[in-house]
Amino acid sequence: MDAKRVETISARVDAAVSSPDSVEDELELSAVRHRPEGLESLEAQTRFSRKELQILYRGFKNECPSGVVNEETFKDIYAQFFPQGDASTYAHFLFNAFDTDHNGSVSFEDFVMGLSILLRGTIQEKLNWAFNLYDINKDGYITKEEMLDIMKAIYDMMGKCTYPMLKEETPRQHVEVFFQKMDKNKDGVVTIDEFIDCCQNDENIMRSMHLFENVL
Repeated sequence: MDAKRVETISARVDAAVSSPDSVEDELELSAVRHRPEGLESLEAQTRFSRKELQILYRGFKNECPSGVVNEETFKDIYAQFFPQGDASTYAHFLFNAFDTDHNGSVSFEDFVMGLSILLRGTIQEKLNWAFNLYDINKDGYITKEEMLDIMKAIYDMMGKCTYPMLKEETPRQHVEVFFQKMDKNKDGVVTIDEFIDCCQNDENIMRSMHLFENVL
């Protein structure tokens, strides 16, 4: 989802909180197979209020009545936001970033913890989350091929309507430039410290890599 859609999510949450009718009910925990943690615990771990969590849970439950979402369902939901391209590969990487315990499903807790960072986290927290997204095999390093896989997925997702004149080699050319700047010790991998330092000091890379615009 792009920056405008991220803002839309935040605006809808804020609007719903201000409407008394929309927050009358509590989380219907008995209606789902997978019960989320208590509201107090989620409040403490996120930047959402109790009422916001109720609203988010209601929307999550509407899409995922069982209380968890598998990868195929996640892809189906995400594809609705990018009809002009193929979002399946990017959605796969995004699903793995939300699935923090790597059990093949995203629970409400997984979803709301990630959303809290993406909507209201500090720059440091967002960059940590973005690094985890780019670190596809979760070994603590980003390789050039991992970065290329993510970049290709972003271009596929945005579609030819958005980037009609781009050549096939454009993602690779961008990655060559980004990776060269990030891999400061030239050891062939980017650590989280290199990643964060480079992003914080290069606004062009931050924008071009869609760290915030397309991370959700």
